[in-house]
Amino acid sequence: MCSTEDLDYPQIIVQYSNGFLVSKVMFTACELGVFDLLLESGKPLSSDAIAAHLGASTMGMKRLLDACVGLKLLAVEMTQEGALYKNTEISDIYLTKSSPKSQYHIMMYYSNTVYLCWQYLADAVREGRNQYERAFGVSSRDPFGAMYRSDEEMLKFMAGQNSVWSICGRDVLAAFDLSPFTQIYDLGGGGGALAQECVSLYPNSTVTIYDLPKVVQVAKEQFVSPEERQITFHEGDFFNDSIPEAELYILSKILHDWDDDKCRQLLAKVYEACKPGGGVLLVESLLNEDKSGPVETQLYSMNMLVQTEGKERTAAEYSKLLEAAGFGVIQVKRTGKLYDAVLGRK
Repeated sequence: MCSTEDLDYPQIIVQYSNGFLVSKVMFTACELGVFDLLLESGKPLSSDAIAAHLGASTMGMKRLLDACVGLKLLAVEMTQEGALYKNTEISDIYLTKSSPKSQYHIMMYYSNTVYLCWQYLADAVREGRNQYERAFGVSSRDPFGAMYRSDEEMLKFMAGQNSVWSICGRDVLAAFDLSPFTQIYDLGGGGGALAQECVSLYPNSTVTIYDLPKVVQVAKEQFVSPEERQITFHEGDFFNDSIPEAELYILSKILHDWDDDKCRQLLAKVYEACKPGGGVLLVESLLNEDKSGPVETQLYSMNMLVQTEGKERTAAEYSKLLEAAGFGVIQVKRTGKLYDAVLGRK
């Protein structure tokens, strides 16, 4: 049994209380360009040099750099001239804008958008609805209307999602052998990073990104080159417009945005459009069946509360939704990464 002394100031409480501070240090270093500057310089730099390059105060920058060292996002060398800072391998790969695996854009989206919604988490829990109205003064009735409330916000969201698929896309697409499916529709495919991973992994496939007209326009202009002939686009709202026939439909992080009724409605439309022998691939972060974890997925479910109408689910819950739509032979693969895969066949 624990004594009262053991419970005085448990480390775990300190850790959790500091979680916001930790993430904001990382987000701020990204936003100011610390990691990009150190990559471009090709050599360690002093805090004074970094502050001068980035137009920051020497005192503030020194504290930020030291905090990044403590978080193992930077390394420091002590020389006769003083402390010199350089990137770690983690920051070079994930925190610099130029890296193929850069997470810069999703971090900026969290820092400037998601965190503002989370300020009203208590209200979201009390009311059971997203918090766009309080956070941004826009209607919360249409989550994606709120999410895409400006061209700038839509571009930030799309770039953030692309950065996620740069590190998770191949894992979910390789969870099952999808090579028999050559005609694929990526519903809500956004900026196209998952479609690009798909045609790279399965070179005999073609992928059509089905998304809202304004999303498709930005994807064509910013993210998907016309030279990528295996990727095409279809403009529409898959809840209200028809879904064309295909062999496989990919729904990546789509169902978690919606309640069960909306999910059943969408899956029924997909089943009707799907060719016999075809299927649907759900890409989601799966909760344990007893909902005891993983903690990342539990936190994502809280994020669905403050930002959407949906929630994260267990494999059994997704299987039940698929079965209700008519899909059978349902397989589940946990990747061990952030997102998992569920395949249902017609």
